Amino acid sequence: MEAKWRWIAVTAIAPIAWGSTYVVTRAVLPDAPLWGAVLRALPAGLLLLAVARRRPRGAWWWRAFVLGALNAGGFFVLVYAVARLLPSGIASTVMATSPLALMGFGWMLLGQRPRALSLAGALAGVAGVAVMLYGGGAAADPLGLVAAVSAMLLSAVGYVLATRWSDVDVLSSTAWQLVAGGILVLPFAALVEGAPPALDAAAIAGFAYVSLVATALAYLAWFAGMRRLGPAVVGLVGLLNPVTGVALGALVAGEALTSRQFVGLAIVLVGIGVGQMARGGQAARAGRRAGGDQPESPSRKPRVGTKNVVPVTAVEKSRMRS
Repeated sequence: MEAKWRWIAVTAIAPIAWGSTYVVTRAVLPDAPLWGAVLRALPAGLLLLAVARRRPRGAWWWRAFVLGALNAGGFFVLVYAVARLLPSGIASTVMATSPLALMGFGWMLLGQRPRALSLAGALAGVAGVAVMLYGGGAAADPLGLVAAVSAMLLSAVGYVLATRWSDVDVLSSTAWQLVAGGILVLPFAALVEGAPPALDAAAIAGFAYVSLVATALAYLAWFAGMRRLGPAVVGLVGLLNPVTGVALGALVAGEALTSRQFVGLAIVLVGIGVGQMARGGQAARAGRRAGGDQPESPSRKPRVGTKNVVPVTAVEKSRMRS
């Protein structure tokens, strides 16, 4: 149980870092969503690749590009578009449904059936985010809603597939998909937006933070948590994303927190806590699914006091009989 909460703490690095990107993006980054996705994904992936020092092999060449499109390239572009088309309250409420999507895809692709408490926690989290952020006065752009739902579904499928394809270490897998995601968006950025945007010192610092902290470090923590805790637990931890956004808005931008936001925040935290109560054995099973982290089966371990028996082949048996 103690190990589980340590991994929850590690996983929480990701949504907290992602929640901080809202402030950075609005404050210092240029209005160039395609180049923004490239400058976020590619440097992070290349840095991790330099550390991993391992190239894809076999099926991982196409897997990296599939995951790169779902989790990095396509997702980053859609999220940037959502930030421009939808009020933050509506966008965050749509994205807060991702725990439900993660549970559904985890059931379909990993065979991890969600429990009632997990579903209740996810529903409470969505309700809390809606209470906390959605005031109901702003109109929702239909194109923005489509982009938000698409981003949420793409990332949910990508996160679960990254957990299913866990036959390589987390560092290499994360590096490959971030590099692939940046490469996939690069030609579209050049064709649609032209030359890369001019960056001043503040924008360079902003991209450095978004790429290195909110992408490289955050994705490592997120995918490591997915392998060991499973989609249901990690999805609920992801609700810390809008909570961080609201908290930083109050601390950095000086936004006043209303009583409604405090109520919504409390509902979100209760939802996260309720969801964690349901996990028990499923988290352990999720950890055993992770490639390289699988403990050796007890049936394969030699018993104390027994001798190692070398298998006798059929040819050797025939020689002994002759």
